[in-house]
Amino acid sequence: MDNFKSAVSGVFKRAADAFQTYPAAMGNAFLFALVAIIKIHLEWDVQQEYSFLLNSLQWALALGAIWSLTAITGANSRYNTSKAFTIANIGGFTVAAVVFLLLYFFGESGLGMEYRYLSSIARSRVSVAIAIGMIIFVYLASFPEEESDFPRAFFMTHKVFFVAILYGLVLMMGASGVAGAIQSLLYNDMSNKVFEYIAVIAGFMTFSIFIGYFPDFRKGTQDPRRQELQDQPKFVQVLLGYILVPILLALTLVLLLWTVRTVMSGVESSFVRLSGIAASYALGGIWLHTMVSRHETGLVSFFKNIYPFTALIILVFEAWALFVQLGDTGLKIIEYNFIMVWVFTVISVIMLIFLKEKSHRRIAILGCLIATIAVLPIIGYHTLPVKYQVGRLEEILEREGMLQDNEIIPATMEPERDVREDITDAVSFLAYRENNNIPTWLSEDLNNDKEFREAFGFEKTWPEYDGENPRMYLTTNLVLTSGVVDIEEYTWGVNFKDYYGSEEVTTELEGQLGNYDISWITTRTGIPELVVKLDDEVIIQEDLEEYFNDIEEKYPPGERTSRESSIEEMSVVFQSDEIKILLVFENVEIGIDTTNDRTNYWLMVSGMYIREY
Repeated sequence: MDNFKSAVSGVFKRAADAFQTYPAAMGNAFLFALVAIIKIHLEWDVQQEYSFLLNSLQWALALGAIWSLTAITGANSRYNTSKAFTIANIGGFTVAAVVFLLLYFFGESGLGMEYRYLSSIARSRVSVAIAIGMIIFVYLASFPEEESDFPRAFFMTHKVFFVAILYGLVLMMGASGVAGAIQSLLYNDMSNKVFEYIAVIAGFMTFSIFIGYFPDFRKGTQDPRRQELQDQPKFVQVLLGYILVPILLALTLVLLLWTVRTVMSGVESSFVRLSGIAASYALGGIWLHTMVSRHETGLVSFFKNIYPFTALIILVFEAWALFVQLGDTGLKIIEYNFIMVWVFTVISVIMLIFLKEKSHRRIAILGCLIATIAVLPIIGYHTLPVKYQVGRLEEILEREGMLQDNEIIPATMEPERDVREDITDAVSFLAYRENNNIPTWLSEDLNNDKEFREAFGFEKTWPEYDGENPRMYLTTNLVLTSGVVDIEEYTWGVNFKDYYGSEEVTTELEGQLGNYDISWITTRTGIPELVVKLDDEVIIQEDLEEYFNDIEEKYPPGERTSRESSIEEMSVVFQSDEIKILLVFENVEIGIDTTNDRTNYWLMVSGMYIREY
């Protein structure tokens, strides 16, 4: 028991010492938590108004925290002087300040929205910078060579992370449990924001434990905890060597069999699914190879020797699948990301073949380089695919005589199906891209079915799928057309606040016959149910299953398109001896997940009107 208390108190003592060891990192983390608390405290409409400022601050502070950790580690491990320590801390705060200014003045999305918000590329660049900061930290922690190497420092970082997460979860669950008891037993009106405050504080404590748990990296200091943290416990060795290695070897066999099938019958699998499996195999294999680099069991040695060669063979045939995909739809973000992963993996496994254990630091540097390239201007993921798809669409439209003087001309005769599919595919990809290279004639409104039909002269057309490659998700999507609803005979209009995403929302109405409780209940199937009580007696209890069935029969789920529908189709009436209720829907959607054989229902209520007899 004393050992347990000593271990726990040691963890929290090191977390407290993190303020002294890594002051800039903890300062940035504290400010990050403070901004999060401010966001929770603000009402939603006020928070939306200041969200761009607050989000820019949080992203900058998150980056500043990680780069402060890296800079201080570098200063301590390389110099261990007060001057270097001071410069590193000042540099950590400076990074946060500079990144905030860059985000605030240059990171806004170009899409027209009610409020300003950060663009996806700005968030991606900061995320990549955070990841690179952590990789550099591991790189620095892998020296001096007589005490460490990259795989051991890599494992140590994982170990410290999961220890911090475990303590953080216990803190959050314990504090949330106490707050829940207070809310249930003592103070029922306690705001749910209390739980959000607890989550922020627990997150800050988790980060404190994370960076405080690392050993002393100062030059000339040998911390015995370093060896302890770098050594893999027996259960980790079993998990890696006897569970994960066999799983990856089994996946290797599956992918090798796929390559044989590909040679015999061509590429048949969906590229999205195939690229996901291949990327997981490639990155997961390199990660596992690093984690077991010091294992010497027969199975692990076999894996370390065979993985680089099997990965190369599989990647060659993945390149074939990529080539086929590029011929079908051209370069998009999925294809771009897969190319980046492919290049990274090919170079990495070649280094593993020739350099073996000496390759891990170089692989880490290569990962930083590839990630940086992916978010650069001109050649980044947000630019090249857009440029390619714009060129592809222009070529198709000019060939069909549908683009003249930077203006789209509707087709006089419906083009061939493959042409319609290519135009639909390109327009859908480009419609909402945050990129300055989108031509002026390609408005984001063209993604709307009505605007698309008027501009191009035909409906959106999606590829047909045969039995071997079924469409994964089929939908029916109805949108209420502009028009007038006759509510002359109705007395009240009812609005449910925050009904979307809630299991049950209830409102009260005082009528001539008594008091009504009107409940909108979302069942587990997703089909809403309307329950009306008059003085605690149920007078209406109806669900919308029959309504959905009628819509599905009239408009069978299929292509990913939406259609405008009349007020008559977008409304339903329920009535009893006491009242009559008219429900008008703004949007109705039925989605069938053919992969999991599941149907999803969703609708948005435009208005509810009630008449009392």
